[in-house]
Amino acid sequence: MPAPPLPSLAEHIARHGLAPRKALGQHFLLDAALCARIASLAAPLEGRHVLEVGPGPGGLTRALLESPAAEVVAVELDRRAIAGLAELGEHFSGRLRVIEGDALRIDAGALLPAPRRIVANLPYNVGTPLLIGWLRQAHLFESLTLMFQQEVAERIIAAPDTEHYGRLAVLSQFRCAARMALRLPPGAFSPPPKVWSAIVHLVPHAEAPDPALLAALEKVTAAAFGQRRKMLRSSLKSLGGAEALLEAAAIEGTRRAETLSVAEFTRLAELVLARAG
Repeated sequence: MPAPPLPSLAEHIARHGLAPRKALGQHFLLDAALCARIASLAAPLEGRHVLEVGPGPGGLTRALLESPAAEVVAVELDRRAIAGLAELGEHFSGRLRVIEGDALRIDAGALLPAPRRIVANLPYNVGTPLLIGWLRQAHLFESLTLMFQQEVAERIIAAPDTEHYGRLAVLSQFRCAARMALRLPPGAFSPPPKVWSAIVHLVPHAEAPDPALLAALEKVTAAAFGQRRKMLRSSLKSLGGAEALLEAAAIEGTRRAETLSVAEFTRLAELVLARAG
């Protein structure tokens, strides 16, 4: 016997009292066509185990479950949404697993078997820390298709010596090939946010670096961009021996952080790591 048709998202929200909460950074995407388009950006999904964070009423969740994905694991902090997501799981023959909890505390590698992909309309207030955490274990994922505020998305894909280039661009591009895949206006969401949003598609590089090198890169970029108006010979002083470090990397101390390529930052991180022993 076929499952009864799903209620519309508007009906689902009304039934479960899912008015968006500002404190949780919630802006619901209710357009089924847009949700399907986002799911398609993460293709191919055949046989993949997909992590979704902050599904809310489940618009994107429905689109992912309508794809050939083997399983969707949805991590949701808002308890109000859990019952509605459980109903969705019943409709799709148990291919949805719902985890109530904070995605910042979830070990995605332990939660999902390989092959894994992440597809998520991230809550605005935790998007960046979630991405940084996933970059540290990017080798576990085939791809990450993530929605951010457009300004954050631009910071992820930015090139050196441009307005948005900074620490997030260096760390993201060190671990992944990143591109802007889709922009969405405020009116696509309920309630409309004050800014545009954008989807970034990230594909981890085939070779996973030593975790210690990524930690060194985080340290170097924190120092360099923490005082980005200063010359590197000043901004990197907190690392100790800044001028010797820059000389060994063949980088002029009078340059500023935003002019360095990802490769140059990587060279500095390698030297910092080697100096540490």
